[in-house]
Amino acid sequence: MDGRQPMNLSVKPSRGLMDEKFVVLVRSCLPGCQLTLHALHHCEDGNTWEAFGHYTSDASGAVNATEDPCLGGTYSGVEPMGLMWSMRPVPGSKPGLRLRIKNVQKPMEVTISVYQGHQTEGFGEKVKLATVLVERWYMAPGVRRIPITESDLTAMLFLPPGPGPFPALIDLWGGHGQLVEYRSALLASHGFAALALDYLTPKITMETGKMVGNDYFETAFQLLQKHPQVVGCKIGIVGLSFGSSMTLKMAAYSKIVRPACIVCVSASHVQRVDGSVAETFQYFEENREKTRYTELNEVIWRDLLLPIPTDPALKVDVGRIECPMMLVVGEDDQNWPSTESAEDMKDMMERAGNSHLLSIHSYPNAGHLIEPPYSPLTRVSVFRQSAKVKGKFKIQTQHSERGSVLICSVPAVMALWGGETVAHSHAQEDAWKKTVTFLKAHLYGNISSPSLPGHL
Repeated sequence: MDGRQPMNLSVKPSRGLMDEKFVVLVRSCLPGCQLTLHALHHCEDGNTWEAFGHYTSDASGAVNATEDPCLGGTYSGVEPMGLMWSMRPVPGSKPGLRLRIKNVQKPMEVTISVYQGHQTEGFGEKVKLATVLVERWYMAPGVRRIPITESDLTAMLFLPPGPGPFPALIDLWGGHGQLVEYRSALLASHGFAALALDYLTPKITMETGKMVGNDYFETAFQLLQKHPQVVGCKIGIVGLSFGSSMTLKMAAYSKIVRPACIVCVSASHVQRVDGSVAETFQYFEENREKTRYTELNEVIWRDLLLPIPTDPALKVDVGRIECPMMLVVGEDDQNWPSTESAEDMKDMMERAGNSHLLSIHSYPNAGHLIEPPYSPLTRVSVFRQSAKVKGKFKIQTQHSERGSVLICSVPAVMALWGGETVAHSHAQEDAWKKTVTFLKAHLYGNISSPSLPGHL
């Protein structure tokens, strides 16, 4: 630095949606100056994540992270959003962390700084040449967040700005349970009424010990149909992992849930087609001897559903599905056999004559947890299946006239989800764009899309 003028660091937009790209620009350096860009995020759970990239300023003394190659760090090459998707826990953090935003009413705050030289560690003790605070939001201005507790549902409804009515989505996550809101909030920011539905750990289950029946999903669908700000004939479902299992079952067999389209991420159709949620878990437990472990004792569950069964009672008859269906597949999925399942579903739909409804987007070296774009890869994380924990793993399903009662105790394990950082991150960006485009094509149709801000 020559000291003749202060270095300038800008991030534009500094306040934007989670799926919106930003431009990081450094000016007023000497030509050929070695610099390190660093991103730091203090997570809600108390853990800290960081990413960094090495750059060399050009002849004008500038670095543009959108155009200039990163020479090393947590990412490399021309990667405009590398400071976001390559984030990892800071050295010394406990293993198995996953970065998830719980409070979508506040932004994810990321401090982006520039340091002199190509630095790799000890950023907290080094002098920052310039710093910018960046806000990343899941909720666009005007999006409304409405708790839903009626009809024994545990859910959160996100409505886009304006009077509506809007096409709608039910948003189903996987086997961890809990009410996960951030994808729904982001979908509402793109013009969809989105219902984040907790179906594994809802209040009714926590109070009674009973897992919900298939009618729980039908109740949620009917709630959206009757909502005055929802177009009742334009309701889709988005599911990931176990959520996709429920999505496929409802779309194929329910007389009430008649979605206009479905998106299944990291999906499998293998399950007892006449079973409840509890009985589906029981089916997985029956195959638990197929569990594999890595040398680091990381759990691989994909073989629990392999080989893909030929018995029609053990896989959803996707030939019955009458709406457009999009599958997002990570080819390095170590949790579900999503590649094999997608191939079998394609064959089934071809035989049934409805393959024209199917689109498959398959990504080499992408893992199981395909999230909204620019989220860090979670290749391995601590996982505890939603349940009341009482000792060693054990599942017993008791039946009564009121339904199935699940008694389940699950120790935490280190689950291997799969994925290679760069390929997975690019897959998330592409899959999200295709998902939003697919949903708008099949849910909006002749409905005018609301005018939403290009940035916050």
